Amino acid sequence: MKQMFLMFLVAAAAACAQDLTVLPVQGNVYLINGAGGNIAVQIGPMGVVVVDTGTAQDADRVVAAIRKLSDKPIQYIINTEMQPEHTGGNVVLRKAGVTITGANVAGNLTDAGVGAQIIAHENVLNRMSAPTGKVAVAPEAAWPTETFVSGQKEIFFNDEPVEVKFQPKAHTDGDSIVMFRHSDVIVTGDVFTTTGYPVIDLERGGSIQGELDALNNILDLAVPKHDEEGGTYIIPGHGRVCDEFDVLEYRDMVTIVRDRVQAWIKKGMTLDQIKAAHLTKDYDARYAAKGGAGTSDAFVESVYKSLMAKK
Repeated sequence: MKQMFLMFLVAAAAACAQDLTVLPVQGNVYLINGAGGNIAVQIGPMGVVVVDTGTAQDADRVVAAIRKLSDKPIQYIINTEMQPEHTGGNVVLRKAGVTITGANVAGNLTDAGVGAQIIAHENVLNRMSAPTGKVAVAPEAAWPTETFVSGQKEIFFNDEPVEVKFQPKAHTDGDSIVMFRHSDVIVTGDVFTTTGYPVIDLERGGSIQGELDALNNILDLAVPKHDEEGGTYIIPGHGRVCDEFDVLEYRDMVTIVRDRVQAWIKKGMTLDQIKAAHLTKDYDARYAAKGGAGTSDAFVESVYKSLMAKK
């Protein structure tokens, strides 16, 4: 009996580990966590907007979680970048949605087409598809259906302005942040996370200066409520919901580390010497990931290479 009880506990724990977390953020915006990158969902009488779609293997569970929030159609998917933990669910979520082009005199939505629209910067499409003769990294059904090349893309949905703002050469060359103006929520993608140092993907067009510019743009949009707490809420690419002060501290850390690396470069130090100096030591306990691209060494290396590329 005891062994069976233990087996039950193990099975229950495994089931719980597979559950998605759905949290109200503010206004009409919710967060779905546990499917790769964070997913933001805006709901209302016209339908559903989804920002990022998580991994491919979690897509059916994400659709089920959205259906618990709203029985209205998914009409828009917005991709903040092209990485598979943010776009892997595009095919399934797009198929689960519709494109609605108008309304009749009674205000009922009409002219529904198959599949939700996928909005992203043009560079996301370029990197998910492929030039002639190359193999695409994602299936065609996952590619953005509507792109923009600079500035921002705007939609008005569920009585709320939604602004998709391009952030040049930040985490990658195709990053966008998404502002839900009435709900007062910003979705940042991976230009801001709480689970590690910034990941500056140099191979896909990222840069340290673009990363700082994007963080400063988030700070320009965010407004604190009282004593730097509350007000605009910020959903990072990975991690917990934040407010402006969290981004401010993150931006200051990135600036300080950038300046430290720059100072050592001016002294003629090599990358290995700079890594050995542990220039992030005072921040590691808070920001360093235990492995992967968000570690202190990976961050310092990306800063070094980004600064050297400017010379």
